[in-house]
Amino acid sequence: MSEQHLRVAPARPHQKLTEDGRRMREVLSYSRRGSRFTPSQQEAWDAHADAWVVPDEEVDRPGVDIASWFGREAPLVVEIGCGVGEATGVLAAARPDANVLALEVWRPGVAASLAEVAAAGADNVRFCSVDAAWCLEHLVPEGGLAELWTFFPDPWPKTRHHKRRLVSAPFAAMVASRLESGGRWRLATDWGDYAEQMLEVLDAEPALEGGRVERWAERPVTKFERKGREAGRSITDLTYRKV
Repeated sequence: MSEQHLRVAPARPHQKLTEDGRRMREVLSYSRRGSRFTPSQQEAWDAHADAWVVPDEEVDRPGVDIASWFGREAPLVVEIGCGVGEATGVLAAARPDANVLALEVWRPGVAASLAEVAAAGADNVRFCSVDAAWCLEHLVPEGGLAELWTFFPDPWPKTRHHKRRLVSAPFAAMVASRLESGGRWRLATDWGDYAEQMLEVLDAEPALEGGRVERWAERPVTKFERKGREAGRSITDLTYRKV
């Protein structure tokens, strides 16, 4: 393996320190919630975590290779924010020839997702609770991503929090560099102003082309989509392709 592939990645979010040893304040697209499991979540965790959950410290290993987590080389699909896995299991089961990496920082959500994936018979999914932007930048090589799913990311609705939204110009540029030629980024949101921001950002990225599309029929209706509809919000689906 080359020296480049063996280099150690920089400190992950929540680990960066100032010169005097204090934890650095960072603008992140998520907040960490509680970690207490329900009995059913604990049961799913005990049954499947050893096989399907990637320990956080694994990403710090020099020369770490995502394919090794799956035990095979295959097209890589990444889902950012799988929630409780309602879409993950169904979509992954329909793509047995892909390695599906689900990124979710909420541990009870990961536990619930393990049950969903097991019920769908999708043993081609691995879960990781490390910051998604960091993972894409430091673990996925350029052109190494077949597809990215970003369904109902945290809308951070207050204006002062908009800087925390995941879909930004720098993030879009980084995603574009990771997608293979023709690779797709599928997004959905129930917040109209976030949809407009997504369109503005992604339309401005020269390596991507796309826009609004009809609802992706394969995507199951999740609790986030149901809550949005019940609140009277319309759902926007977007798809962009690496050119």
